[in-house]
Amino acid sequence: MTNTNRKVLILFAHPSQGRSEANYPLYRAAATLSNVTVVDLYAEYPTYHIDIEREQRRLLDHDVVIFQFPLFWYSTPSILKEWMDLVLEYGFAYGEGGIALHGKILLCAITAGGREEAYCKQGMNHFTVRELLRPIEQTANLIGMTYVPPFALFGSRSARDEGRLNSHTTNYIDLVNALIERRFDITKSRDYDKLNNKLDELIMGRTL
Repeated sequence: MTNTNRKVLILFAHPSQGRSEANYPLYRAAATLSNVTVVDLYAEYPTYHIDIEREQRRLLDHDVVIFQFPLFWYSTPSILKEWMDLVLEYGFAYGEGGIALHGKILLCAITAGGREEAYCKQGMNHFTVRELLRPIEQTANLIGMTYVPPFALFGSRSARDEGRLNSHTTNYIDLVNALIERRFDITKSRDYDKLNNKLDELIMGRTL
């Protein structure tokens, strides 16, 4: 087992950053970390003309990929879906010879406008966030990546006013650093629907 730190690539997809009270501040905080590369997809590709070769090189150069986005209609913003459609192509990410991403880690860090209790079988949305993100999880399975359950901020529109944003940001930074430093128990994390409230169990050496 290697002791070298992992490199993390954060693909940030938010079409309305000027109105973002939670997701954009999380992105800015993560951008300050060592061993982290942040990519603002809407800023880099305002016309959706994605540079496939550049994005594939970025994937090859990193060990962990984080999709960071607000949950839009139970899915990703459109540019992230476009990125997946174009970059994860046959012969690179899957199919004959498509093993470039095998063994890398994939995590979704999302914000959701609804309260946490809305995301369950009995709630308004009827499904958990992990269930709603199954297409991404299955994509990870197909392309040989290790999928980590989502890390979510619920009730994101009121998180700052309710004093929840700072603690969530701290938890996000702890999570990213733990992935970098190989202190995150990936195997154990697979049992959970989401990482919220589980970080003390999953991050080795974490102190409150």
